[in-house]
Amino acid sequence: MSKIAVIGGGAAGMMAAAAAAKNGHAVTIYEKNEKLGKKLYITGKGRCNVTNACDVEELFLHVVTNRKFLYSAFYGFTNQDVMELLEKVGCPLKVERGNRVFPCSDKSSDVIKALSGILRGQNVEIALREGVKSLWVEDGTLRGIVLERNSVKVPADAVIVATGGLSYPTTGSTGDGYEMAKHIGHTVTALSPALVPFETKEEDARELQGLALKNIQATVFDGKKELYSEFGEMLFTHFGVSGPVLLSASSYVAKKITAHPLQLVIDLKPALSEKQLDARLLREFDEAKNKQFKNSLNHLYPARLIPVIIARSGISPEKKVNELTHEERMALIGVTKGLTFTLTGLRGYQEAIITQGGISVKEINPSTMESKKLSGLYFAGEVLDLDAVTGGFNLQIAWSTGWLAGSSVQ
Repeated sequence: MSKIAVIGGGAAGMMAAAAAAKNGHAVTIYEKNEKLGKKLYITGKGRCNVTNACDVEELFLHVVTNRKFLYSAFYGFTNQDVMELLEKVGCPLKVERGNRVFPCSDKSSDVIKALSGILRGQNVEIALREGVKSLWVEDGTLRGIVLERNSVKVPADAVIVATGGLSYPTTGSTGDGYEMAKHIGHTVTALSPALVPFETKEEDARELQGLALKNIQATVFDGKKELYSEFGEMLFTHFGVSGPVLLSASSYVAKKITAHPLQLVIDLKPALSEKQLDARLLREFDEAKNKQFKNSLNHLYPARLIPVIIARSGISPEKKVNELTHEERMALIGVTKGLTFTLTGLRGYQEAIITQGGISVKEINPSTMESKKLSGLYFAGEVLDLDAVTGGFNLQIAWSTGWLAGSSVQ
């Protein structure tokens, strides 16, 4: 029986501890917060999007960074394994739109309760309000950990670092794991907030604050190069744009937007070609031929969007519909199929769901999650240079890497 120290009591840390204890090791979780799963508590707007119920092969398609590295982790502990584990300990789950999995109660606290129950049942020791200052390494050998409290040294046969990233710093994600890794020679790749809203240059985006658009196609360009395109929902905010489609976009364009602004093009009617949209406009305008242009658009756009559409189209709001020219209709189609905004930057870590970047996976054994630099040291979860889009995929990375690390400790 080995003595295992797990640094961090989030999703990856709890799963790593459960897997290590299952194999008969004496495990202690060191968590600097007053409770386990503090970030887990706020995920999915407090409902906790546990995982995604798609096929395992499909999980990889939603990983943005280093998907091949996750082969052993995803197949070793699948999304179905996570679901079975939670349901077995009394946390029933349900599958919603987009295969997103949530607890039936819609309470993230029930997921944390279930995991805490597993840890208790396996006699995992939990040290709360116990921050870890550094790894204890002597003569190139891992000896254990050094606590923040009076720099107390705690011996351990193996250490699993599951400290998370930099997102939501109020939950304790302050990048400690990156420093520990750097200290023993690991490379930490460029860090950026990800799954985070964008700031925009245009004033009219802010005027639309609170307006949600469904069934749109959002495409992000760097000059003429398309970086990302997705169909779904978005939201205007007091600083720019957000919502599921844009949050996912941030993960694909984070590195580019630090260099210069990008263009967001929104197709408000992606199901219609320009020709089909023109035919629909002609029908709508025929029924409203004596109305002013500004009063003829209610069936085409949400009320709050109409002033922006009118302003962008360059058509006089007072003009009678039956006086509109072909060119003016084309201008309206252009705005409808290509409502454009300038993305100037990302919001900060306080609003980011995850951190992009982390400990280079080239220096980690993908079959065990063990460091290639220091024997007995393992990493799991967001501290690694791994990230995915929204929909339960980032938590699956945490569960799978945590389980693999915990199962691999000797």
